[in-house]
Amino acid sequence: MSIPAQRVPIEPQSVDAPLTGSAVFLVLTVSDTADAYAAAKSTLGSVSDIQKNVAFRDLGASLSCTVGIGSRVWDAVTSHPRPAELHDFRPVVGAKHTASATPGDILLHIRSDRRDLCFELERQLLDSFGSAVSVADETIGFRYFDIRDLLGFVDGTANPVGQALPDATLVGEEDERVAGGTYVVVQKYVHPLSAWHALTTEQQEAIMGRTKADNVELDDATDGQKSHKTLATIVDDDGEHDILRDNMPFGTPGSGEFGTYFIGYARHLWVIEKMLERMFIGDPPGAHDRLLDFSTALTGSVFFAPSAELLDSLADG
Repeated sequence: MSIPAQRVPIEPQSVDAPLTGSAVFLVLTVSDTADAYAAAKSTLGSVSDIQKNVAFRDLGASLSCTVGIGSRVWDAVTSHPRPAELHDFRPVVGAKHTASATPGDILLHIRSDRRDLCFELERQLLDSFGSAVSVADETIGFRYFDIRDLLGFVDGTANPVGQALPDATLVGEEDERVAGGTYVVVQKYVHPLSAWHALTTEQQEAIMGRTKADNVELDDATDGQKSHKTLATIVDDDGEHDILRDNMPFGTPGSGEFGTYFIGYARHLWVIEKMLERMFIGDPPGAHDRLLDFSTALTGSVFFAPSAELLDSLADG
């Protein structure tokens, strides 16, 4: 009697890489030529090898690089079936605030406990891409105290853990052709810290939905103005839909820039899109997330991070 062959699990990229002390969020655009697409495809397929060469200098520094590919260039640089939900970032226009769309064809999310390793991996990757790409945005993130944002609150508390993490982030049998991949949304927010610091701690906590000192959840509002925590929680008949956040602070006090780089990984893109709709338009409409009065979104892009196997296969042409 023959024994059915067991399916080999698909290896994802390092979506669940450990929290690190440093990160680079690099968004690139690819020149619209056949040669540029070919060069981009070759480099994308070589990312894991380049990463290994840099990581070998300190194997304990948790160096990783997660690669996302945008809708505009997916067909040109992968030759693989398109993920079912992949499309360009859709602006969300509220009565007071807007989540704008900005260009982005390739995302490199580089993480390590050493800033120099992040620097070196970024340098080598850009050298490999050469003139095929242009830098649309480069943001250097850092860990701030006990994983807090520059507003003073712990960030990423609601991240899934254990088996809930891959269940929330990795595409499965619903789109089997790209199983093991994940949707990625990035936004760069800047904060007017002087205005935020003018609020009392109690006012800040009401906006966030958590206590500032010990990160305890406050009760959800049943009607009227809802907190950021409540608006960013998506619940339907199937239960609560989680995403993985690996946000990081960035800024330079000398130039007066202070911000948070939002990066969300999700099994279903619509979950993050619903989250942004609730924040910018409000629930009910008109009652937008008060956090947006102190957080301006400068960028907005959508990517799909394919499985490690699919990404490596691009090197084979």
